[in-house]
Amino acid sequence: MPLPLPLSLRGSRGLVLIELKRADRLTAKDLATRLDVSLNAVRNHLKELEAEGLVEYERQNQGVGAPAFAYRLSQVGEALFPRRYEATLTELLDYVVAREGRATAVAVLEARYDALSRRLQQELAGATPAQRMAAVTQLLSEEGYMAEGTTFADTGTLIEHNCAIQAVAQRFPEICAAEARFLAAALGAEVDRQGHILSGCSACEYRVRFGPGNASGAGETRSEESV
Repeated sequence: MPLPLPLSLRGSRGLVLIELKRADRLTAKDLATRLDVSLNAVRNHLKELEAEGLVEYERQNQGVGAPAFAYRLSQVGEALFPRRYEATLTELLDYVVAREGRATAVAVLEARYDALSRRLQQELAGATPAQRMAAVTQLLSEEGYMAEGTTFADTGTLIEHNCAIQAVAQRFPEICAAEARFLAAALGAEVDRQGHILSGCSACEYRVRFGPGNASGAGETRSEESV
């Protein structure tokens, strides 16, 4: 499934930003290869994006020859990507915390994932692992998470290139555990988180193991913190 372009950019410059979002850091040569365009074209795009404050770079010493420059999104560039009602949701949760306490706010977040997992379990009853993965990644992408999923027999990988509620997750990290439980239930699989945006990774990445014991939709979760 192709990832959506940032709302304010279209064409080649938007594709450059998408690739940087996928990979965190890339050289101009890397980008030219990925986009199948000339190196000069990529350099021109990067120069424009840097001037607009959307990308930044760091020097990479390669030992022999001229140093390479690895580009990544700046904070301004990151802000181009979807945020799902982030500010409003944070304000509402702060209100709940003030009135009812933190536990109630966390319960509200967890209840939404529980409802989503029940819905998908009903819709995907009898579905194959590939069908489950496709449905879950489509739902996540519609929510702004820029998700990609792959399946190989009884295993798979699910990657979220964007956190649509990152500010909320920073305030309420419990939501990340709720997401992992949702994925395990919806996919009917064991889910092991390998990368975490809140821990500084460029994406949230999950390793998925389908199996006969998970076929009914009940899954298990693990995260990199417990490995």
